Amino acid sequence: MPEATRAGEPLGVRVVSGCEFSVKAPWGELHLLAYFLPPGHPRLEQFLLGTRTARQRRAEQIVGHLRRLGVSIELADVERVAGGGALGRPHVARVLVQRGASVDIGDAFARYLGRGRPAYVEKPLPTLDEVAALVHAVGGVVVAAHLGAHGNDDQIRRFQAQGLDGVEVRHPSHPPNIERRLTLLAQRLGLAISGGSDWHGDTEFGDSHAPLGGIDVPLEWLEQLEQRREQASPRPVPDNRGGKP
Repeated sequence: MPEATRAGEPLGVRVVSGCEFSVKAPWGELHLLAYFLPPGHPRLEQFLLGTRTARQRRAEQIVGHLRRLGVSIELADVERVAGGGALGRPHVARVLVQRGASVDIGDAFARYLGRGRPAYVEKPLPTLDEVAALVHAVGGVVVAAHLGAHGNDDQIRRFQAQGLDGVEVRHPSHPPNIERRLTLLAQRLGLAISGGSDWHGDTEFGDSHAPLGGIDVPLEWLEQLEQRREQASPRPVPDNRGGKP
């Protein structure tokens, strides 16, 4: 993060630190965007370390399933593609494409990695209120990512009661009618709005990702998120480095 900030300054690019969390949802999994996170915060780093460890175990299990299915793949291949990042199914999918076991990323998920497919492994997930409490305590805000058809009034109200600060309305998978509906819902509920490309270093985008810089996000949306951050009154989170409660 400090390196990214230094690189952006001479270019006039502001870097906002953040993280994408996966949390439990009625349909399985919700991606939760956290903005304005303080890099290196001990409590946050502890949580992320636990998440990375769980993802490592899950990747090992997925690779094991694939090998039993006769697919030639090694965990080291997945780790190489991840480049030091937290392991996830997209990294496995890229290896499957590289090995010729899948035509593209979508095919890898459709044949092997999607829910209900032979190499799928359930991800251990925290709840939204657990992640929201942590993010708020360190001074950040949380936004529900690419809700699509799941973003109805009742569901967003439930998420809001658990600590949700905003809704991602502009996303490659959202057609104009979905963006309009989510925007109106967020405005009615007093939530901030955001947008993004969902770019994860992909070279193949499909309808769920866009290239870096491929989505126009108005500056006022960021300003709304900053206002939410300023209005929040986070409770201090002890890092316990001194051994005291």
